[in-house]
Amino acid sequence: MNATKIATGTADCIPLAATPGLSRLFVDFCSGGEAAHSFLPSDGMGQDRPPLPAHWTELVRLLAAQNAAAQAPAQAALRALAEGAGVVVTGQQVGLFGGPLYTPFKAATAIARARKAAATGNPHVAVFWLASEDHDFAEVDHVSLPAGRELKKLVYAPAPETARPVGGIAFDDSIVPLADQVRAISGSAGALVEEYKPGRTFAQGFAHFYATAFAAQGLLVLDASGREFHRLGAPVLRAAIERADELHAALLERNRALEAAGYQVQVAVAPQSSLLFLVDEKSGARQALKRTPPAAAEPDGLWQAGAETFSTADLLGILSSAPERLSPSALLRPVFQDFLLAPSSIVAGPAEIAYYAQSGVLYDRILGRQTPPAARLSATLIEPHVGELLRKHGLGLEQVFSEDAASLARSLAARNLPPETRAKLDGAAHALDAELTALVGWLQAQDKGLGQSAETAASKIQYQMNRLRTLAANFQLQREATVARHAETLASALFPGGVLEERVHGAAYYFARYGLELAEMLCAQAAQGCPGHMALWL
Repeated sequence: MNATKIATGTADCIPLAATPGLSRLFVDFCSGGEAAHSFLPSDGMGQDRPPLPAHWTELVRLLAAQNAAAQAPAQAALRALAEGAGVVVTGQQVGLFGGPLYTPFKAATAIARARKAAATGNPHVAVFWLASEDHDFAEVDHVSLPAGRELKKLVYAPAPETARPVGGIAFDDSIVPLADQVRAISGSAGALVEEYKPGRTFAQGFAHFYATAFAAQGLLVLDASGREFHRLGAPVLRAAIERADELHAALLERNRALEAAGYQVQVAVAPQSSLLFLVDEKSGARQALKRTPPAAAEPDGLWQAGAETFSTADLLGILSSAPERLSPSALLRPVFQDFLLAPSSIVAGPAEIAYYAQSGVLYDRILGRQTPPAARLSATLIEPHVGELLRKHGLGLEQVFSEDAASLARSLAARNLPPETRAKLDGAAHALDAELTALVGWLQAQDKGLGQSAETAASKIQYQMNRLRTLAANFQLQREATVARHAETLASALFPGGVLEERVHGAAYYFARYGLELAEMLCAQAAQGCPGHMALWL
């Protein structure tokens, strides 16, 4: 891989309060707020790992089969698991060319936490769960890569005819030009994208990407969509069938408690919703199972998927014969995952931690315990040429977060006014403020009402002074096109479309440009434990 060597950079920790787009629950959770932690358990990495489940030997065997081609560090991780090592788990929907940047941030955080536990004599292994059963194709069919001052959005267009689980969707020949574009934009993508090719699936391409990117760190990847894993996790699926009404009522009660605490509910719970999807035997479509409560004619209630109706006995029969056809919902998936892996910690993003607050009642009733969540690394990667622009204009990441490209351009133009113009504007503003302050004070001393009128008039005068600054900056912006280009570059690189870089930029670009050494750098930064958002200067 022809990659740019990562120099020893610097990292700044930005407070959560200055990081846009975060829910109140997540901010409270990360800051140790009592209300949030009444819904979510505290960090459990300092405690002993949960007891090994009865299926542990079989689970390790299946995991070893999926990681059979892994390098020595992953093989060592498998041996540690066989000896009873604990697990730090994280995961993500299987996306195009490795998905967005926050995905490797999750993997790096899981590895960092496993290392920290092992360093205290408590062996742990990082496992990356492939969320391959999700059927929202529109969420995973694209990736955006930096290309100069713009972002190039690559889209895999052949959508499935039905809402099938995305992990099993195989690529056709149209994936080839997309992979070529990744290589052209990034300089090289090497082994990372070689499994994104005709005949391979989304899950296979994604699994290969992360097994390769974090091979030196021993990351294990797990796709639990098959029959054997679902058979191991059948007790959770059975509980979702047999105790559906109890669990539904518990979720409604939890949602009311969250709202009463001032938190927004992440996942809506509709009157007939359940915790399961059914994969159609013929079409492969993943359909939500809707629940009809018990009645005199049907004491166990009924279930509906599309146009088909099932009894509880029907679903239990499917669970027995073809458990892979029953798929957990977003709220049940972490319970299913944690039943299989018995992890000490689950690394998650802001939205996931919000719905774990809902899933807590499912954990309690099905598992009798809830895995403590931990926030993943949140960061903006600042490339050298972008860093030069920030330094040139004296900007910090927090200011970029507070403006769009147009307002940022005006701010830069104001900073680039000729010294004499800036001095005259500053001098006039300071003199005006001083004179107005003295005048308003004098008039207030004469009469309270007159003083209030003076304050109003003074604020209008100061508004016009600020407007004059804006007019001068706009004039400078028109004269100096470079400033506008710099603003576009900074906004596209650091806050594209008013969204954090980590949620938009594709991971493939950064691994291709900076090499697999990027994985270890991310692990090291995740170990720093920044309680907010990190600015990582490459």
